[in-house]
Amino acid sequence: MAKRSLWRTGSKLAATLLAGGATATIATSDDPAMTLKLCTAVPVRLARDTATAASIAFDYEYSLWGLPEGSDERSKIKHDVHLRSAHKLQELCFKNGGIYIKLGQHIAQLEYLIPEEYVKTMRESMLNKCPVSSYDQVCEVFKKELGETPDKVFVEFDPVPVASASLAQVHVARTADGQKVAVKVQHTHMTDTAAADNASVEFIVNTLQWIFPSFDYRWLVAEMRESIPKELDFLLEAKNSEKCLDNFRKLSPHIADYIHVPKVYWNLSTSKLLTMEFMDAVQVNDVKAIQRLGIQPNEVAKLVSQAFAEMMFKHGFVHCDPHAANLLVRTLPSGKRSILGKQKPQLILLDHGLYKELDFATRFNYAALWKALIFSDANSIKENSIKLGAGEDLYALFAGILTMRPWNRVVDPAVDHLVIHGNDSERSELQMYASQYFPQISELLRRLPRVILLMLKTNDCLRAVNNSLMQKSSAETFFIIGKVSSKAVVEAKKLQRRSFISKIDIWVEELLLEARLWGMRIALWLLQFRRALPGLG
Repeated sequence: MAKRSLWRTGSKLAATLLAGGATATIATSDDPAMTLKLCTAVPVRLARDTATAASIAFDYEYSLWGLPEGSDERSKIKHDVHLRSAHKLQELCFKNGGIYIKLGQHIAQLEYLIPEEYVKTMRESMLNKCPVSSYDQVCEVFKKELGETPDKVFVEFDPVPVASASLAQVHVARTADGQKVAVKVQHTHMTDTAAADNASVEFIVNTLQWIFPSFDYRWLVAEMRESIPKELDFLLEAKNSEKCLDNFRKLSPHIADYIHVPKVYWNLSTSKLLTMEFMDAVQVNDVKAIQRLGIQPNEVAKLVSQAFAEMMFKHGFVHCDPHAANLLVRTLPSGKRSILGKQKPQLILLDHGLYKELDFATRFNYAALWKALIFSDANSIKENSIKLGAGEDLYALFAGILTMRPWNRVVDPAVDHLVIHGNDSERSELQMYASQYFPQISELLRRLPRVILLMLKTNDCLRAVNNSLMQKSSAETFFIIGKVSSKAVVEAKKLQRRSFISKIDIWVEELLLEARLWGMRIALWLLQFRRALPGLG
């Protein structure tokens, strides 16, 4: 209740500040002290926002004035403006912190959906360099939430955080019964200014869209407005984590042992404090550390693909922030090894604040779309893309964004048609497409449902993780996606059709699917064998 009241206060304040009524807001607020704090912090942020937005808008308008579309000179100048503007936005995000860092992280994960200069600038800074709250601020959160300082709650508490993210930071501690735990502590300024900051960010994006109609990223602001309050509620995050693990146990028991979620200590957790089992594991993109554990990186890549395919196509409850810092790897606790004697991996999922539920129709259509993409079925790609909101005019672009492949590769019948090798020529080709179709991409993102936009973000995160493990995408991971999505489509049809005749049709479809999957598997083996032989790769 207090949290909702705070968000209402913040939202009212944001609107009032934009209209210039800060004094009246303080006088009528239920919490004058908090509102006074907001009134001193938000105007500074808003002034920075306005100055940055104006500077970026002027730079684009002035620098590109009179340069013909498609000319080499315009392309070069636009690259320079993109780079300057990205650095200005980066500086703004770091100065304001909080939600602005989150915005920068979103941008860093939208590869090829926005100019490369923005993605690269944000990726190099926002994912690993977040501001840290002082120990005094941590103590302030503890006193408000648990009534005691950390040294009174735990027998040991390291005042130096082991990790810091946009919304919180993590400390290592030890409970009274000797258990080593990780304590996630929300940054104190987050709930103070989150609602007002969100309104300010919305103001900037709306202003830029008004000046440049093709720059329409209002969907990103709308998504943040909905997701940030949920991510700030650590009790909701804890419930999400338990539901995620329960889904694997009930719906995907064949891989449940290979997925782990840290245990939550509910008696030491609140909406702003989350105490969890400490995980001794390595980050999913640390290839050398994974190899030192005796685990093959390609096995980790396959496990990540399978875990998220199961979530998307079978569970309908998807972890939508799977960047490298939120995925850890350790050896399977049971000690079970592969046929070749290698350690088997266990994937540990962290940070369960951002989840999306896919309703039955969306999950079915999304699974059917991926099945069609894997098997190069152009008609089914079009049909299911339209059902998901891409429209008859942009379905090919939607397929291209999902796979990061041009349409001629999407419908290529080769078994490795979706594999991205990551070389310079492919990267240049993708960037050229992104630049060429920027207005259409903006229109597509505007019309797609937000849940599908989050699936795009999730795909981008998973693609980055896969690339760090394999240095390129893998035909094997696409096979896994094809297998899980295909079987999910069949299972969905079983639920929809109950007549005897329909059940026979589905049984035949299952047999044909198994044959098709085996054919794809054999083709992959032959491809790998061919590449393994000198002179034939």
